[in-house]
Amino acid sequence: MTPGFQTGPRVARSDQLRRSRAVDCGRVVGVCARRRAQRRELRVTSTPKARTSARLGTSRKKVKRLSSLSPFELKNALLDLASESTRPSSEQLLNAGRGNPNWNALGPREAFLALGHFALEESRRVWSMDDLGGMPEQTDARLRFERFCEANPGLTGMRMLRACVEYGIDRLGFDPDAWVHELVDGYLGDNYPVPERALHHCERVLRAFLAEELYRGGVDPDTVDVFPTEGGTAAMCYLFDTLVTNRILRRGDTVAIMTPIFTPYLEIPELDRYAFEVVRVKADMMTEEGVHMWRYPNEEVDKLADPKVKALMLVNPSNPPSMAMSDRVRERIAEIVRTSNPGLVVITDDVYSTFVPGFRSLAEVCPRNTALVYSFSKHFGCTGWRLGVIAVPRDNVCDEKIRALPAAERRTLRRRYATLTLEPEKLSFVDRLVADSRQVALNHTAGLSTPQQTQMTLFALFDLLEEGRRYRQLLRDIVHRRLDLLMEGAGGHISDDPGRAAYYVELDILAEARAFDSPEFADYLEATYEPTDILFRLAHQSSIVLLNGGGFDGPEWSVRVSLANLHDLDYLKIGHHLHAILEEYRRDYGNR
Repeated sequence: MTPGFQTGPRVARSDQLRRSRAVDCGRVVGVCARRRAQRRELRVTSTPKARTSARLGTSRKKVKRLSSLSPFELKNALLDLASESTRPSSEQLLNAGRGNPNWNALGPREAFLALGHFALEESRRVWSMDDLGGMPEQTDARLRFERFCEANPGLTGMRMLRACVEYGIDRLGFDPDAWVHELVDGYLGDNYPVPERALHHCERVLRAFLAEELYRGGVDPDTVDVFPTEGGTAAMCYLFDTLVTNRILRRGDTVAIMTPIFTPYLEIPELDRYAFEVVRVKADMMTEEGVHMWRYPNEEVDKLADPKVKALMLVNPSNPPSMAMSDRVRERIAEIVRTSNPGLVVITDDVYSTFVPGFRSLAEVCPRNTALVYSFSKHFGCTGWRLGVIAVPRDNVCDEKIRALPAAERRTLRRRYATLTLEPEKLSFVDRLVADSRQVALNHTAGLSTPQQTQMTLFALFDLLEEGRRYRQLLRDIVHRRLDLLMEGAGGHISDDPGRAAYYVELDILAEARAFDSPEFADYLEATYEPTDILFRLAHQSSIVLLNGGGFDGPEWSVRVSLANLHDLDYLKIGHHLHAILEEYRRDYGNR
């Protein structure tokens, strides 16, 4: 094997998986044989233009027009095409486009279920009249919880719930009655969130979670304020809005984006409210063999040294390459912040961090400049819960920038927040985030719902327990196994990198052709087909949906495969079908 890239599986798999795969390979070969027969018929009876339309299921003109859409909107067109392809056959539609995982973290959900039984008992204890219950009491709540545990040892989730409660008391120093009462009241949702930003114990649990997974000793968690949000998407919206509202960023400012990246980070800056000038920091390093490393060259990182760059947005590990930022780049950015651009505001979206052993966040080395975004959706399989968090140290550059605004602008902001406090000029950046999330006037009803905060608390506590550590390793094994199967089927080349999260993989078809076929073949592909041609062929011919990497500001001929949302052997199928279409291109090139 040539150093720097790999072509096949990286870990040995069990005999059982091999037997299952052998059966499945038979099905794949059968499907491929039918497709080959169809292709032979097309070559005999059709013109080149007709063959192309038949393989795509639509015209090249329409492919070009649809390719201008966001990847997530293009996906809908591909799904329609793939669905039409499955109707006359027994083929299964395989959607590896969206990154919704196909796993659930059961332990913390079972704990939430057990908590519900206790919470309802606490409500009935106070007041019970048909379907009406009362608001639970805090006094002796821990004692009643212990009695409930002893009376219901076999209740689903009881062991995990008890472990979470004990962790809060023994490790985090919580007052037992207040802690149990917050969980009960939070589950019932019978009060507005108070404090509005985060429930008291929820915030302390989240700090412990962030310290374990992201800050890793680089930041004292007690100096960090957290704001639970309706998923990472809400966190993005709130941050962009408050940064502009408070004149930390201004319409037309220059911001940097580390690419490839989750598409909304590219699209939001173009909205009229922001109209930011965007500097792209591109992860375009390649191995000597011509394989993408998805690493940032120093000259790209050094673009951040220009003081006119006011903010930096990144996803780490990246999406879609799924690579954690290297120590070299992280330290280089930290040095730039220390020396050349101390006012740089950083938003780091670290949703995939738990998939990389020993992950280190930019928030660890640039805490004062960084707003950290984390979403629970991927790791815990809870996209429908909408659970995210913004974390900002109390000593931060945003508050400093607000204090340094011209007097007239400070007066304007003072009027904006005057109904919240007698000293609105002292309102912190994170509390402005909370107020702005509810148009200030509804600040008193701000905050993530208490049942959501309670489930988030249990997810975070689960992660801190030994069961959570085992679960974390299990997820890492799953996605890497799927990557191995995909590459075994496709026969392509990817870099061998310990920083690979493997939640997604980005495969550049053109780079593969140029490096391992010939430059002439790659030139032929560019001249003859649209970059998204392969996506339409996969959807039409094989009922497979992937996303276009170009929509994430990656190479135009790259595709994103989510390794999180299908069964293991489905990735072997996808790899085989990718390989079959590449062979199709090679035959067309040879027959030109």
